Amino acid sequence: MPIRNRTFRYKMVRFFVGLSYYFYTLLRSLSQIMKVYLNFIFFIFFVYSDIFGGGFEFAKFAGEFLSTGVGARPLGMGGAFVALANDGTAGYWNPSGLAFLNYPQIVLMHSERFKGAGKYDYVSLSFPYHTGRSIGFSLIRLGIDDIADTRNALEDYGLDGIPNTGDFGENNGEMDPGERLNEDKIIFFSNTDYAFFISYSKRQREGFTYGGNIKLIKRGIGEDSAFGVGFDIAVLLKKWQRLSLGANLMDATSTAIIWNTGRKELISPTLKLGMAYKIETKFFNGFVTPLIDWDVRFENRKFSSQYNVGPISLDPHYGIEINIIDRVFLRSGYDDIKRVAFGAGVKLPKLNIDYSFNSFDNIDQLGNTHRISITLTIEEEKFRRK
Repeated sequence: MPIRNRTFRYKMVRFFVGLSYYFYTLLRSLSQIMKVYLNFIFFIFFVYSDIFGGGFEFAKFAGEFLSTGVGARPLGMGGAFVALANDGTAGYWNPSGLAFLNYPQIVLMHSERFKGAGKYDYVSLSFPYHTGRSIGFSLIRLGIDDIADTRNALEDYGLDGIPNTGDFGENNGEMDPGERLNEDKIIFFSNTDYAFFISYSKRQREGFTYGGNIKLIKRGIGEDSAFGVGFDIAVLLKKWQRLSLGANLMDATSTAIIWNTGRKELISPTLKLGMAYKIETKFFNGFVTPLIDWDVRFENRKFSSQYNVGPISLDPHYGIEINIIDRVFLRSGYDDIKRVAFGAGVKLPKLNIDYSFNSFDNIDQLGNTHRISITLTIEEEKFRRK
């Protein structure tokens, strides 16, 4: 075997062994943090369960509105952001990333989905305090308003349009020729979901941070409503000059959602793993950062996931960000439901403006999704991390 080939194979083996060790270190750090916090979290969870009784069941896709993601910057990279999370949206993607903020940040995002039928909004406030610590507050709203309820509006009088004649089609529960809807009896309602995040992050040592979320969830459809509580635990490892690794265990204790109808749902945990590698380039006088994330779920998604082994599913996200002189940013990605994403951003003094685009291939009825984010950084010395 030529010496060159042996050297190349040796380097590749070293690379993959080293990468496996780094992920092992990351997951071990996550498990250590979980040991510290899980006793408290389980205590809250069991008290919560005891108050409202048993009868919980895991509901597949119960937390799907939480998986959409936030921020035009991350979504322009296909949602691959767990290992890079270094702005105010980290409260969602990886709360441990908030510890890298040196100034307070406010992030606003708005998007419309399904040809404007669904409104998706996000706002967050994050700020550092003391040495190596940060806290944040985030609010997500997904709403579809003015949904027409026509169940009681049908004048089911049959072909002649006259009640109580017993002709064909009368009172069959279907709209037949000659029948109509009474507009005065049409009721309009909304379907809204809210999620409020309280985030905490701490830099344990240089290049290693950990953090978590407390999530308060409120859901509503018509006259029915639900309330829920959940927890996230995350770590971020940036011990190397170019490579960063991240992990976020979302809904760590299985988020409980209780409806006023008596139904009790559980959102199963999702483990988000991520890797980012920053490459300096003189051509752009900036950086090129490829990213890859994996969503590991435990909901037995056999047909709606890209890969699965038994009840465990794996959905990758791929992304890339091109930083040009730290002023202009170009992005692209491929998300977990096989959509290509594009994005761009511009950095101004104290203000970042980002845009992303997604399209549902071959499904014209769903339309395209445009997202716009504004990030305001309060770069004043009195607010700088001490």
